[in-house]
Amino acid sequence: MPVEVTWWGHATCTVEDSGVRVLTDPLFARRLAHLRRRRGTPPPPAAAVADVVLVSHLHADHLHVPSLARLAPGTLALVPRGAPRSVPGLTRRLPHLRFVEVVPGDEIPVGDLVVRVVPALHDGRRLPLGPRLAPALGYVVCGEARTYFAGDTGLFDSMAADVGDVDVALLPVGGWGPYLGHGHLDAGRAAEALARIAPRSAIPVHYGTYWPIGMDAVRPHEFHAPGPEFVRRAAQLAPGVAVHRLAHGESVLPEVAR
Repeated sequence: MPVEVTWWGHATCTVEDSGVRVLTDPLFARRLAHLRRRRGTPPPPAAAVADVVLVSHLHADHLHVPSLARLAPGTLALVPRGAPRSVPGLTRRLPHLRFVEVVPGDEIPVGDLVVRVVPALHDGRRLPLGPRLAPALGYVVCGEARTYFAGDTGLFDSMAADVGDVDVALLPVGGWGPYLGHGHLDAGRAAEALARIAPRSAIPVHYGTYWPIGMDAVRPHEFHAPGPEFVRRAAQLAPGVAVHRLAHGESVLPEVAR
């Protein structure tokens, strides 16, 4: 059975592997606080159909309570340990979900898959005032393929060892504003991460979707350029990796090891 990846925008992807639908960091909103969706329509209702949802960290554009509310009763939600204490009313507002708190090193079976939890280098707090109770995470979905979802992360020394051998990497290459701080990958750093991890295929995410209201004229290339720039830099640093730059709502069947 082929593995299929669909990018819905920002860090939201569906990975279908071994008959299991995995949804990453669901964000279905047209607007989130000062951000508005500038490219691509919000995902259709079918995007909220999942067996398991992976939440990488507690920032509101990755743990978005109204989007999680659209998931069906009984959906398994993997969240960083400490999330229920750090996000007020999380379990009260979402009693229909089965929350499991995880940390790096955990392995969670889901049907015929195993989801392996790996570290990320990012501020995992619920901003602006959340305590540092929950780590930022990445995940490796292990089934017919090994698919790495990086969440939000910067480069770190043990990245390749922690992630391990993977077939597909879903890497953030930009952000939602004109500047990226510590703990993020831009197109160049994402290409360096790609060279370290060396998957068979890569899909750039976390760019070209949301942008601050009223800032369309402020460094607009930071909104449009990360995807194409990642493709260019990846060809230089990791020429053996097939890079699939998807449009919003587009799917791909990436190459996997047999």
